[in-house]
Amino acid sequence: MAGSVAGAALHLQQAALWERAAYVGLLAGGLSGAWLLRWLRRLRWAGQGRWPTLWLLLLLAAGALAGAGLAGWRASVDAADALDPALEGRDLQVVGVVAQMPQRSEGGVRFLFDVASARWVGEGAGPPPRVPARIALGWYADNTGLWGRAPEQPLQPEAAEAPGPVHAGERWRLQVRLKAPHGNLNPHGFDLELWLWEQGVQASGYVRTGAGDARPQREGQGQSWRHPVERAREAVRDAVFERVPDQRQAGVIAALVTGDQNAIERADWDMFRATGVAHLMSISGLHITMFAWLAGALVGAAWRRSARLMLWRPAPHAALVGGVVLAALYALFSGWGLPAQRTVWMLATVALLRLTGRQWPWPFVWLCTGAVVVAFDPWGLLQPGFWLSFVAVGVLFAAGSPDEPGTGAVARLCRLWREQWTVTLALAPLGLLLFQQLSLVGLVANMLAIPWVTLVITPLAMLGGAVPPLWDVAARAVQGLAWLLEWLAALPLATLSSPAPALWAAVAGVVGGALLAMRLPWSLRVQGVPLLLPALLWQVPRPAVGEFELLAADVGQGNAVLVRTARHGLLYDAGPRYSLESDAGQRVLVPLLRALDERVDTVVLSHRDSDHTGGAPAVLAMQPAAALRSSIEAGHPLQQSRPVQRCLAGQSWTWDGVRFEILHPQVDDYSTFTRPNAVSCVLRIGNGHSTAILTGDIERLQELALVARTPELKADLLLVPHHGSKTSSSPALLDAVRPRIALVQAGYRNRFGHPAAEVTARYAERGIDVIDSARCGAAHWSSMWPETVRCERQEARRYWHHRLP
Repeated sequence: MAGSVAGAALHLQQAALWERAAYVGLLAGGLSGAWLLRWLRRLRWAGQGRWPTLWLLLLLAAGALAGAGLAGWRASVDAADALDPALEGRDLQVVGVVAQMPQRSEGGVRFLFDVASARWVGEGAGPPPRVPARIALGWYADNTGLWGRAPEQPLQPEAAEAPGPVHAGERWRLQVRLKAPHGNLNPHGFDLELWLWEQGVQASGYVRTGAGDARPQREGQGQSWRHPVERAREAVRDAVFERVPDQRQAGVIAALVTGDQNAIERADWDMFRATGVAHLMSISGLHITMFAWLAGALVGAAWRRSARLMLWRPAPHAALVGGVVLAALYALFSGWGLPAQRTVWMLATVALLRLTGRQWPWPFVWLCTGAVVVAFDPWGLLQPGFWLSFVAVGVLFAAGSPDEPGTGAVARLCRLWREQWTVTLALAPLGLLLFQQLSLVGLVANMLAIPWVTLVITPLAMLGGAVPPLWDVAARAVQGLAWLLEWLAALPLATLSSPAPALWAAVAGVVGGALLAMRLPWSLRVQGVPLLLPALLWQVPRPAVGEFELLAADVGQGNAVLVRTARHGLLYDAGPRYSLESDAGQRVLVPLLRALDERVDTVVLSHRDSDHTGGAPAVLAMQPAAALRSSIEAGHPLQQSRPVQRCLAGQSWTWDGVRFEILHPQVDDYSTFTRPNAVSCVLRIGNGHSTAILTGDIERLQELALVARTPELKADLLLVPHHGSKTSSSPALLDAVRPRIALVQAGYRNRFGHPAAEVTARYAERGIDVIDSARCGAAHWSSMWPETVRCERQEARRYWHHRLP
């Protein structure tokens, strides 16, 4: 079992997949080796001396081969369904069924679509295109097409039909454009491509509804026999929002009943994370385990009322099976999410061990459940939820005692308090590793919220499906909980942030927390304290005095560059706003700054466009002491957050031996130009031997003016103006700057065509190395090594990551 988990973990480190036959060979070799070793064991081959140790090592190796082979075989099967690169950006007509309840927003609707057939649009006869079986689609109101788009004022969106009422289980004929799954890849960031891989999604795209496109049509009566559970989930979710007038309370109820976490508003998620109760607001392992316990108790009580049933099967066995089956049905209705699946496999494994009479010690039961979960979902090893639940269960196993005295309410309350304290202490280092944030009020919040949510709100929310007035009572219970959590979140030092430690420090911290929590002599428990210190006191390495480094974050279609010196930090632009509910600040920059423990001294917003300022509110809220420089106008909403110093050529300052200088705009530019691009703040950073220039969205006219009034523009690194637009990167600018490296921050297959082919050709003619974020991910550059760029997509490459041709 341990070998199979280790083998799957090693497989997940692969940058590219092998041939499928290689994984079949590994799986067959591992299983055959395990069988052979077991046969030899029966022959007492592993009898005396060194043989038992050798036998265990060989068994571990056989398990590792089997685990790696199984995970690799599954990955190779999934990879065979990948989207053909030749289909990207081409119009296709697909027929299929809406596979999950759609997610609606102000700008449109998103849904998973199971494809039954596909054909070309506007092309001659030929073999039909091969489209992945499941794709993720967006149907947007403005038909601009790409998720995470960053609109610009000069580009008028194509006229489009408003998104139609799409429901789970409906069969549709749609004209679409597809692309391979491609997400932002940043250090310590969310891996969207891994998440889509786990979901079985091999392509994403959008519905074409322009004037020249075929109209979307429902096929037949619309509804199909497929996905009845999703239709029921959608009906319940919509009924909750119709019944409960307060959208925030309705969102929590809908999330607890149907598993739709998108129903909870972003502000509420921030509050839940700050108080450490976010795990309660999703269909987590705790909910399913509590449901299984309650269902098992009810099945056992009902079973004991029938003499015939008691003679057929013992009531404890019936309760065990009934609890697992009903918990699986609950998980299925809640969306069958990956955390729910893992919990069901764990419960089923423990139930099977008990039913077969195997009284294993707890470490083997714990390891067995982990091995089963990894066999079903090897990619779960890379998900925070797996480790939080797996470590929590292990700590409770290790710290618990089967012979605890007392059965009264006080004794149970003491045990509950001790278990919660044990888990909180043991998981604190792991939480800092995974999220770089720890709620200091989480212990109190969970002690009150866990029974309130699991025993009051969740039962009322679920029973409301049969008796809708109970949803009103559940809404009142949610309101009371929200008041308490808001008060706790507002307390001083409610949360503790810490930089992401190295892996060895994090592992040591988890072991230290477990030692402190376990029931051991204090002489042993206190040895956990020094193990905790590396994780709690970890310091992120910074540049030496006189040096600086740049981290161009992968934010899609937009700019966001973090500049770090020995003791200071500057953020140049804050990325785009992806939708009304999401932006680059909240999704990318805030987690990145927290992981690096970065206290930003100055935020420079080059100009007002949303692909440069969309993430600024979230960043400024996280960095209350940061000064703000920008060219935004007086009436801009960001002017209300804090005083804004206008960018003017000639402004300069020095941090740790590194000089920062504003090169553009001049005073007259604000009255001369009306387009925001023309007054983009241009920032030069240098230390005497290395220089970087960040240009915003200046265009050819501003570039010529900059060259004319700046005698020396030579730089090692240039942030390509206007994301590589045809209107920028003039020959005069390139000849004056003569950079070694040109960074392009642009989204994959963005609708503007950035960077333009003619622009990249001009850089290539001059021998300038062009690094674009779609191929590189987050780009790391240091003044100490000005000729090189480290790309996140190369350093952290895994086989599920998209490879551009």
